[in-house]
Amino acid sequence: MTRAALVIFDCDGVVVDSERPTLAFLRDELAAHGLDLTVAQVTEMFIGGTMQGVFEEARRRGASLPDGWVESYYRRLYALLAEEVEPVPGIETVLDALEAAGVPFAIGSNGRAEKMVVTLGRTGLAPRFEGRAFSAQDPAHPERKPKPAPDIYLWIAQSLGVAPDQAVVVEDSPTGARAAKAAGMRCYGFTRETPQKRMEGIADVLFEDMADLPELLDLT
Repeated sequence: MTRAALVIFDCDGVVVDSERPTLAFLRDELAAHGLDLTVAQVTEMFIGGTMQGVFEEARRRGASLPDGWVESYYRRLYALLAEEVEPVPGIETVLDALEAAGVPFAIGSNGRAEKMVVTLGRTGLAPRFEGRAFSAQDPAHPERKPKPAPDIYLWIAQSLGVAPDQAVVVEDSPTGARAAKAAGMRCYGFTRETPQKRMEGIADVLFEDMADLPELLDLT
């Protein structure tokens, strides 16, 4: 395989280990408003999407979420993550290998930029993604659709001057993997927290240990 000219990471669950506390918090929130799901069900329904999408689907399923819930949820979630989120084990080694090989990298997230400020700041990774952490919820560009649309990945490639077919995406959700494929990018599916069967047939390569990624990307 030809070495990628750009590697784009999803943020939550790929760069920062935020999925478990976020999903548990979301499960508790929905249960408090009448939609009692397991963490596994919450993961199946909502991982990789936007909170507005969660709000609309949860209401459709009977949750009594009040108007303004999304903003309230974000404020309380940010406070939680600021206290306990950590880097995904092995991600710093991957970033070191990319830097040593001269391969640029970026983040493309469905989450808000404010959330990345919290999580990347807490984990100490913010300097490594300075100017290269992109959000699909950029208020300056409401025309851009979130994943599974390819918009954010095409935007990143264009911003960094790389052809889409020369970029690689690292994703942990079917939603994100579909976005990568729609953008014409090769997708590496990270299955540390996501059941492998959910990524099969979507991602090009599956792996569950971030320590394996440098070799998969031909960086070693």
